[in-house]
Amino acid sequence: MTLGEELHKDAYTPSQRRLERERHRRARTRRATAIAATSTLVTAAVLCLGITGSPGWPRVRETFLSGHYARLALPKVLDGLLLNLRLLVICGAIVLVLGLLLAVVRTLRGPVFFPLRALAVAYVDFFRGLPLIICLLAVIYGVPALRLQGVPTNPVVLGGAGLVLTYSAYVAEVFRAGIESVHPSQRAAARSLGLSGAQTLRHVVLPQAVRRVVPPLLNDLVSLQKDTGLVSIAGVIDAVYAAQIITSQTFNYTPYVVAGLAFVALTIPMTRFTDWVTARMNRRQSQGGTV
Repeated sequence: MTLGEELHKDAYTPSQRRLERERHRRARTRRATAIAATSTLVTAAVLCLGITGSPGWPRVRETFLSGHYARLALPKVLDGLLLNLRLLVICGAIVLVLGLLLAVVRTLRGPVFFPLRALAVAYVDFFRGLPLIICLLAVIYGVPALRLQGVPTNPVVLGGAGLVLTYSAYVAEVFRAGIESVHPSQRAAARSLGLSGAQTLRHVVLPQAVRRVVPPLLNDLVSLQKDTGLVSIAGVIDAVYAAQIITSQTFNYTPYVVAGLAFVALTIPMTRFTDWVTARMNRRQSQGGTV
């Protein structure tokens, strides 16, 4: 017998029972896909017929879904959307740093840190409870009224500051949840190895905490991306305000639809990325890949 024949003889051959099981699994998958596709098409058809068959549909189509006004508004809305993206990048970076700092301060131990912990708790409680729109109005119109030297009066900067104040409070709680989810034995083991408290926090606690809270952090950034449109209350020409200007000139609401779809187009990739990160972390945890 040749070497090739010996290898062919030792090659794995699935049993008949296993082949039947795999055939059944593939058939079940095809049937589920067909049912899901049919159900989706039927649902979409019912919704389409229900909306287009309503008495006011012609008026709604003319007022909100005009192709002419959509083409007119799209360039200006996209120009304004660049401002929203810049706000997202800059404010998002500041929010992450400030939120992490607040969370670390809240988790400091020892009576000497009580004043810092109390200030951090007061900050988080206040800005989590304050509605974002009121925070923006107070910062945009209240800060310039103080007439302080060196304080910026640019509405974009002030609007970004309002977003940072509110979202850093939410992000701080996310980071704190991640820090407190690290088991105390991790700290004890690190201290027993001779690490100081700061070294334990930096090299042991924070890496695990940040890894665990990545999905909720991404969700907060998605919310921040949508709320950057609220800076338009200061007269800043972002995507929302650009749509408002065109609407006030044409008395047609299609620009608002265009601006909304632009935000949705930005949000969907971030949401899918969040889902991918969450699924990846769940797989790693189920395999014991993370502590």
